[in-house]
Amino acid sequence: MQELLLDVHRRLAERYIHLKWWPADTDFEMACGAILTQNTNWRNVEKAIAGMKDGGLMSPEAVLSADYEFLKECIRPSGYFNQKAERLVILSRFILDLPGGTISGLAEYPAERAREMLLDLKGVGEETCDSILLYGAGFPVFVVDAYTMRVFTRLGILESKKYGEYQRMFMDNIEPDAELYGMYHGEIVEHAATVCLKRSPKCGECVLAEICERKGVAES
Repeated sequence: MQELLLDVHRRLAERYIHLKWWPADTDFEMACGAILTQNTNWRNVEKAIAGMKDGGLMSPEAVLSADYEFLKECIRPSGYFNQKAERLVILSRFILDLPGGTISGLAEYPAERAREMLLDLKGVGEETCDSILLYGAGFPVFVVDAYTMRVFTRLGILESKKYGEYQRMFMDNIEPDAELYGMYHGEIVEHAATVCLKRSPKCGECVLAEICERKGVAES
C-alpha cells in the first residue's frame, strides 16, 4: 500500500509541479479559508477572502471588532454567510486565546489535544480541523475531503465514506511529514477539480489513468 500511495503522489507531483497549497498569505487567512470553503468551491472562497481583505478584516482582532453585518457582507460570496460569520467570530476568539494569539500557538499542545480543542468549536468538523492543524500549525495530519474520496474510490484503492478510514490509510502507510502531507492533499484537490471531475472526468488527460480502475466513473 505504501508503494502504491507514493506512486500516486509521484505522478501527481510531476503534473502539478508549481502547485501552492494552501494558498494563503498568513495563518489567519488560511484558517478563515478553511471555514469559508465549507459547502462551496474555492473560487467563491477567493472572492470572500478578497472581501475580507478589502474590508480590513484579515486578523482575529479586526473580525471581532467589525460590525457583524459588514462581516457577513464581506463573506457573502462563500454562501451560508450567516453561519460562517458566526464561525469566524468563534474561531477568532479561540485564536486570540492561544499562546501568542496565533494559530501556530496550537503547536504548544500535543496533537491529540490540539485536535480536540478545534473540534470543540462550533462549526468545525474533521476536515476543517485537520486543515488548520496541517497548514496553519504544521502538525503532520492528513486532510481528507470529498475530492480524496472520489479519486481513491475511482483508483480502486479504497471505497468508503468514512473520513477516518481514508486518513488512517495515508497516515499508517506514509511516514508523518507535514510538508509531504500538505503537498499530497493539494495535488489531490487540484487533480479532482480540474481532471477527475465529479461528472465527465477527463480520463484521457489523467496522469493516473494507467493505474486507475475507474470505479464508479460510468455511473458518475
